[in-house]
Amino acid sequence: MTNAGGSARPSKNERREAAREKARQLREEQRKRERRNKAILFSSIGIAAVAIVAVVAFIIFTSIRPAGPGPANMASDGIKIGTGLAAVETPALPADSDPVPSEANPANVVDIQVYVDYLCPFCGQFEATNQEQIESWVNEGSATIEYHPIAILNSNSQGTRYSTRAANAAACVANYSPDSFFAFNALLFENQPEENTPGLDDATLIDLTTQADVSSAGRIEECINDGTFNSWVTDATDRALNGPLPNTDVEKVTGTPTVLVNGSQYTGSLADPDEFASFVLQQSATPSATPTPTPTPTPTPTPAG
Repeated sequence: MTNAGGSARPSKNERREAAREKARQLREEQRKRERRNKAILFSSIGIAAVAIVAVVAFIIFTSIRPAGPGPANMASDGIKIGTGLAAVETPALPADSDPVPSEANPANVVDIQVYVDYLCPFCGQFEATNQEQIESWVNEGSATIEYHPIAILNSNSQGTRYSTRAANAAACVANYSPDSFFAFNALLFENQPEENTPGLDDATLIDLTTQADVSSAGRIEECINDGTFNSWVTDATDRALNGPLPNTDVEKVTGTPTVLVNGSQYTGSLADPDEFASFVLQQSATPSATPTPTPTPTPTPTPAG
């Protein structure tokens, strides 16, 4: 019998074979899909494993990375600023070297040292209160100011480690453009972020170095982006927290700001410039080194009554 179109109708065996062939093709396609899926799965697992290994390796590397050399002009773990706001230049110390205390001042030149964390609001308060009169004393040669950037508030910057990044930026400026340090330090406090925020990003820190009119701007930018002195910041912080602090009876830093005047710690108001000026005037009678005639600071305390 023929169908209406005149074609031979497939026999039962032919239909059975066609069905078997169709089933075979479906099974083969399923096996191919399974092989593709397995390949994709194993590839994804492999990529994830490589990523995990890379992250772990980075963490291990950064945690055991050997200490790098310290920044130039911070051999004391701080930078000393003198007449005309010019930095006292010192060579960079090799990695793992002990810091070298700054040379003592001549008689009648007051030695002011400040240990600061750039996220510390009390440091910002002290700076806002006293920056103008300190600048005047240093400019005229009746005092020096030595800044020691440390990082004790990294946990208060939402994981960005702002205290370390800001201290590293300060070290970069000290290394490449030391005479710009006083201006950059002031800008860091003028633009100080609040605690428990991410802080300023690296691009903003770099912009502040431009505002401070640094030289070697390109090298400073690279230094900030690379975190060149991060290890040094960690080491300098440990040294400050463990002590001893040179040229003072103060054993170690227990909080910031730690302010020393001729080796004596200032514990007065951070918001009263006259109180700090009185302390400086009092301490100026205690020379910090061998006598050499120089101007005497002339802070004026608040008149009684």
